[in-house]
Amino acid sequence: MKLTLAEPKYLKDSVSIISDLVNDATFKVTKDGLELVAMDPANVAMVIFKLLSSCFIEYDVKKEMNITINMNNLKQILRRAKPNDMLSLEMDEDNRLKIVLKSNTTRAFSIPLIEVEEKEQKVPELKFEAVIKTTAEILNDSIEDADIVADAVSFIAEPNKFIIEAEGDLSKSKTEVKSGEDTKITVKGDKVRSKYSIEYLKKMIGGSKLSNDVTIQFSKDYPLKIDFKAIDKLLLSFILAPRVEND
Repeated sequence: MKLTLAEPKYLKDSVSIISDLVNDATFKVTKDGLELVAMDPANVAMVIFKLLSSCFIEYDVKKEMNITINMNNLKQILRRAKPNDMLSLEMDEDNRLKIVLKSNTTRAFSIPLIEVEEKEQKVPELKFEAVIKTTAEILNDSIEDADIVADAVSFIAEPNKFIIEAEGDLSKSKTEVKSGEDTKITVKGDKVRSKYSIEYLKKMIGGSKLSNDVTIQFSKDYPLKIDFKAIDKLLLSFILAPRVEND
């Protein structure tokens, strides 16, 4: 296989975000692109990543293959990629992943593959009562506000309103977003509310480096799904288990 990207940021930024949640991960190299589905070690969050073949200027895959690598190793190498570098991925003769960064110089790295016997992760089928499409900036600001006061945040959806609020021992934060040009809200029923970990959300909102828009989906005391998409280039999604409150 040989895969070449003219815009390394799509892989570089994605791997940087994913490596905050996942230690080792398996990339599936298919005819359509690079795919990854992985759980974090605590089984609280799942990450789903697709880098489409249309994002590459060269995409030569003879047969589908799985490549399992340490994400931190890969992140450290991809950090060396400059915006104007051509980034190529291929397998070398020792069955290691070779990463070549080419501009006025050619820099090459190789990292070992990891042998794993774990079963393939399946993305769960989820049905949501609330779907919010908004700007990544609104989500980022709300989570950063909430992080000041608490370790969990409540997402509340009403027919024309999306509320993100957090409450600590003494302090509170609340962001209210009305439906409008930048925000579309679809809700089944009058009100949907669920609570999630801010620690995980802070890692996930890094997806705003890849897309200005975000889709947020949830139901009462139910997993949250966050999608960042760049058309014809990539999809980065997260599923996060809820914090269920005991009444």
